[in-house]
Amino acid sequence: MLELLLFGYGNPGRGDDALGSLCIERVDSLKLAHVTCLIDMQLLVEHAVDFVGFDQILFVDADMSCKEPFEFSTVNAEKDDSYTSHAVTPAALLFIYQQIYQRQAPPTSLLRIRGYSFELGDGLSIQASMNLETAIKHVQQWLYIA
Repeated sequence: MLELLLFGYGNPGRGDDALGSLCIERVDSLKLAHVTCLIDMQLLVEHAVDFVGFDQILFVDADMSCKEPFEFSTVNAEKDDSYTSHAVTPAALLFIYQQIYQRQAPPTSLLRIRGYSFELGDGLSIQASMNLETAIKHVQQWLYIA
């Protein structure tokens, strides 16, 4: 059985930016074997060590520019402008992993859930909440396929 890492990120104090974390919290509550869930406010260089021992990775984040209710895509390791910044992209984080461990990163996907309200102190918007429910169902289906 594949060892899967689900990594949700976003700021819970900024309304819909919490979508990635909320999605992973819900999936984690299912206590599925061979599924590890990780949540943080942003991706950091240090997270590259978290990928060791996993066969597949799924990142989940909020996005105000993707299609409704979400977009699901493959992520390839790539050095980008975030490579040396405080917060990095999934692609740059995979690149960092490959530089450290001198091997290919696990196959990786990104689920971007459509959000609308990202102001400090906002709650989750109604539409984002509906998108979240649809995204959670998609992740559950993906887990049974993976």
